[in-house]
Amino acid sequence: MIVLLSVGPGTLESTMTEDLSPAERYAAARRRAAEQATALASFREMYDFGLDPFQIEACQALEAGKGVLVAAPTGSGKTIVGEFAVHLALRQGKKCFYTTPIKALSNQKYADLCRRYGADKVGLLTGDNSVNSEAPVVVMTTEVLRNMLYAGSQTLLGLGHVVMDEVHYLSDRFRGAVWEEVIIHLPASVTLVSLSATVSNAEEFGDWLDTVRGDTEVIVSEHRPVPLFQHVLAGRRMYDLFEEGEGHRKAVNPDLARLARIEATRPSYQDRRRGRAMREADRERERRQRSRVWTPGRPEVIERLDAEGLLPAITFIFSRAGCEAAVQQCLYAGLRLNDEEARERVRALVEERTAHIASEDLHVLGYYEWLEGLERGIAAHHAGMLPTFKEVVEELFVRGLVKAVFATETLALGINMPARSVVLEKLVKWNGEQHADITPGEYTQLTGRAGRRGIDVEGHAVVLWQRAMSPEHLAGLAGTRTYPLRSSFRPSYNMAVNLVEQFGRHRSRELLETSFAQFQADRSVVGISRQVQRNEEGLAGYQASMTCHLGDFEEYARLRRELKDRETELARQGAHQRRAEAAVALEKLRPGDVIHVPTGKYAGLALVLDPGLPAGRSNGHRGYDHQDGPRPLVLTAERQVKRLASMDFPVPVEPLDRMRIPKTFNPRSPQSRRDLASALRSKAGHIPPERARKKRSAAADDREIARLRTALRAHPCHGCNDREDHARWAERYHRLLRDTSQLERRIEGRTNTIARTFDRIVALLTELDYLRGNEVTEHGRRLARLYGELDLLASECLREGVWEGLGPAELAACVSALVYEARLSDDAMAPKLPSGKAKAALGEMVRIWGRLDGLEEDFRISQTEGVGQREPDLGFAWAAYMWASGKGLDEVLREAEMPAGDFVRWCKQVIDVLGQISAAAPREGSTVAKAARKAVDQLLRGVVAYSSVG
Repeated sequence: MIVLLSVGPGTLESTMTEDLSPAERYAAARRRAAEQATALASFREMYDFGLDPFQIEACQALEAGKGVLVAAPTGSGKTIVGEFAVHLALRQGKKCFYTTPIKALSNQKYADLCRRYGADKVGLLTGDNSVNSEAPVVVMTTEVLRNMLYAGSQTLLGLGHVVMDEVHYLSDRFRGAVWEEVIIHLPASVTLVSLSATVSNAEEFGDWLDTVRGDTEVIVSEHRPVPLFQHVLAGRRMYDLFEEGEGHRKAVNPDLARLARIEATRPSYQDRRRGRAMREADRERERRQRSRVWTPGRPEVIERLDAEGLLPAITFIFSRAGCEAAVQQCLYAGLRLNDEEARERVRALVEERTAHIASEDLHVLGYYEWLEGLERGIAAHHAGMLPTFKEVVEELFVRGLVKAVFATETLALGINMPARSVVLEKLVKWNGEQHADITPGEYTQLTGRAGRRGIDVEGHAVVLWQRAMSPEHLAGLAGTRTYPLRSSFRPSYNMAVNLVEQFGRHRSRELLETSFAQFQADRSVVGISRQVQRNEEGLAGYQASMTCHLGDFEEYARLRRELKDRETELARQGAHQRRAEAAVALEKLRPGDVIHVPTGKYAGLALVLDPGLPAGRSNGHRGYDHQDGPRPLVLTAERQVKRLASMDFPVPVEPLDRMRIPKTFNPRSPQSRRDLASALRSKAGHIPPERARKKRSAAADDREIARLRTALRAHPCHGCNDREDHARWAERYHRLLRDTSQLERRIEGRTNTIARTFDRIVALLTELDYLRGNEVTEHGRRLARLYGELDLLASECLREGVWEGLGPAELAACVSALVYEARLSDDAMAPKLPSGKAKAALGEMVRIWGRLDGLEEDFRISQTEGVGQREPDLGFAWAAYMWASGKGLDEVLREAEMPAGDFVRWCKQVIDVLGQISAAAPREGSTVAKAARKAVDQLLRGVVAYSSVG
């Protein structure tokens, strides 16, 4: 057993060596001298604290020439290992690249390394900045390194180490493939340092790294340097989530479990409204509990934490609007967390950091309201904020001048902003499709911010009490460390041409087979094969049990299944016919028609604003397939403007009446909606909806069903006394046989999946003349310079000259459609577009996408698999056009109806793609490259330029 002691210098050595023989003392001295000569010894002297065992183990493995994977909790100090790789590279006279997933983290790491090694030795490369790019240590986003590898950049010469911080990002379905591309394509001479959050399959990931990168040491640390305590805040009382049981086994606090039981038996408001009687004992119990059980308000929570000495705190609210509202609620409540001296320091720092922002822009950005919150020690932090504002909040929080931050979950993704406490308002969040419970991995990541190493003795995670909360469920979230790393790697068009150009088709295929995605798929096949073997044994048993002495029961069971399938098929055909009739009826609707929506959330009286026909939709989302049918935009009698789906119309709908829609009607205006809905109720509120008539079932006249029923009755097994018993075994046999066939198909589908997808992509690119065998054509070389989700669409637009003759602002509008994706659903009207050449070019882009979409369908390339081109989204075109045309920030944000942070982020992405287009566009006989460069200059101004700090 090894015991690590923290004692004064020389104390332990002198105690141990007194009892040693001269030979043993000499050997110990030799060992100490050898240790002092190592890079690790000189590295340790740079820090005023001792290293943890897992840090020492990882650093020793690096110095021995091995790659390392370090998986440890947030705040445990795993970046020390990355910094040792920097130290080692400089000592060996080699380069070290330090990669991060986001620009803000790159900027932060760049500043840290500059302070330690000096600005002359450290560079920065992000999409926005290039600072000292040939320095021996360069901090960069992972995409930049991927692009350098494909371009064969000279900057890679002399590279000794690459640090991949937050490597668990490879699970990200949008960007994760970049991490695997880098890991696969880095030269074999480069030592890889992978730093990850705690994941449950670190050994599996390490095995893959060992396969593709050579000898890799896996170091997993579950230990949190600052212990985390879990609480639930209910009313005025803060409950501990766990109580310590025997052997330190954590059990749910019985007081909290009792509270949940009492709350579960308490009638809800709806129950009382329905008039359900309450026993006197229930009333008395409710009166006792009501005084101490409620969900505390946001100012109340902060005041309680302040009183308990638990600030600074980060409160996670899964809504940007919720974060801003929380700050306002605290201000209205008169909350002040800073004294006068702290207020002055806050104001001085804020004025220094925002001095470059024009005064007219400050008003637009809500500067003065933001500053008031900061002076009181309260702030929001979310992606909708101006990056400069977010950076100021981060700096003030780290300095202890902001003590309460209300943030969305994006704050948990890497920025170094630890707190004493973390508060979770709810355990449910919107995942883009529905409200879903947060996972144990998400809970661990969010609460991992609690507890500042070297400052706090302990960290605290506080969950606010909610009605119907289950303490056992919360304990499961807090006590589970299941955060598996799942590959999101998929080949793309750009990846395909770059690989073929460098390695040829055959070698490229082999390289893709080494991806973590294929590694995981191959491993999963082993377990599936074992399941198939077990199923086959079960099938033999079921077959014996369904044997009938009167005849072939398998044949009889087949007739029963055929009859059931035929009845199901006829029912399906009937439903399809009804949907088709409903779609035809919907296609006849016109703006101004008054209808009755038969079912769904918005059932009732409605006014058609837009029929929503399949052809020519232009709001930027993927177009409707014809089988989806029209999706009318309606105003309901309850003043809601919603786009309905075909499922809301199971039966044909006929107009009840017609109304004129005023030209001044604005669906975004509550007053407009209220006035028109009132007119709708007055016009048609008294008209009853038509009732659908039932039709005769198709099964009643079907000859095949009649034949099967006759065959069943004539079969010998039909007269068996044990017929239904045999039928149950036959049904089990058939179900297991079907499951086994599915497993066999899964085995077949998981073998060489990545390579098969690559083959389909190559076939499509060959069809479009981007590839000819192992040769990359001129069009292919252009595609190789275009990175992004719509790389092929951008290349085709250049190829067909869609953007020729456009001015800089017009080109910016068109390029915005390649990067922008609306956050919300398509309930609003079609977006406003610039007129003239830009509008025509945007229409042509949608037409080209339609052609590519058809080709992808022909070559079985599916977006659901993470491959393929989504429809260009035109929702940012008008904003990009106005900003590039020199319009003021106030006007642009008002027209775009978008937070400043989102506006800046989308502008940055447009600038990034414009830079790629400038490099990829033809040099002769083309206006695109020049227009792209001018568009970059015209976009990079004001708030967009303020945010390009390195």
